[in-house]
Amino acid sequence: MTTGIPVVVALGEVLWDLFPDGARFGGAPANFAQHAAALGAEVWLVTGLGDDDLGREALERLRQSPLILDHVSVLEDYPTGRVRIELNQRGEPTYRFGDDEAWDHLMWSDGLADLSRRCDAVCFGTLGQRSPDSRRVIERFVAGTSDRTLRVLDLNLRPPYTDREVIDASLQMANVLKLNDSELKVLAEHLPLSSDDEPGRLIELAERMDFRAVALTQGPRGALLYQDGATCQVDSQSVQVEDTVGAGDAFNAAIVIGLIRGAELETIGRSACRIAEYVCEQKGATPQIPGGLVPEFGRSDE
Repeated sequence: MTTGIPVVVALGEVLWDLFPDGARFGGAPANFAQHAAALGAEVWLVTGLGDDDLGREALERLRQSPLILDHVSVLEDYPTGRVRIELNQRGEPTYRFGDDEAWDHLMWSDGLADLSRRCDAVCFGTLGQRSPDSRRVIERFVAGTSDRTLRVLDLNLRPPYTDREVIDASLQMANVLKLNDSELKVLAEHLPLSSDDEPGRLIELAERMDFRAVALTQGPRGALLYQDGATCQVDSQSVQVEDTVGAGDAFNAAIVIGLIRGAELETIGRSACRIAEYVCEQKGATPQIPGGLVPEFGRSDE
């Protein structure tokens, strides 16, 4: 358990989400980072931006946030990331990503080596490893963390970037897993898992991979959490969904900060669900979270 301000690192993609009604700033690591900072963490973002108009606007927005940007690289040879998003009637998105973008070329440095040794948590995904350059940096960073560090895999499967080798290596690197119900079905077939129900699959997965915790989002059904050999079901509340983009990232941020702080699993789950539900009611991935939704474990004491 960390009693001071937690040091959290987010590795991977920064993207402009291109919705039918306009562009919004996003990318799972950037969304997670901003929500984790809102919950009282010192958050470092490690990514790449292009030397273009979208990159300059992204950097300006990031500078207005509390994130530490020392490891955000601006690259002349690659464009800033973008993804076209279409929403179905339930507000659920489908994605079309650009190719060979700045976030595909994360850069290693001595500063990253130092940061890896002292962080309380690092969050990474499979999408951010679609290129060899970024995959090498992510693997090196995670390998350099201490035994106490939460190594959080946000599975974040985005076809066609679902390479089995990347999935397997990422599962091996992690000690905490966040995924959704569709991704659990993919893992159940891929690994495979013998259990037929979600609680059984979570326990089997956690025990096989030696995870400290697993967090499964279940859409309108809520969330299922695992820790210390047991599962905890947290029901959702009915909300008017505007769009679901960023809700999983907000959920993940609350889970990570709660685990770092040593909060009870049910308390963490309830807070994570309430924050994710609020994000679903808003347009965009990173609305300001009302103070009344910030849990006690997310309030900085320094």
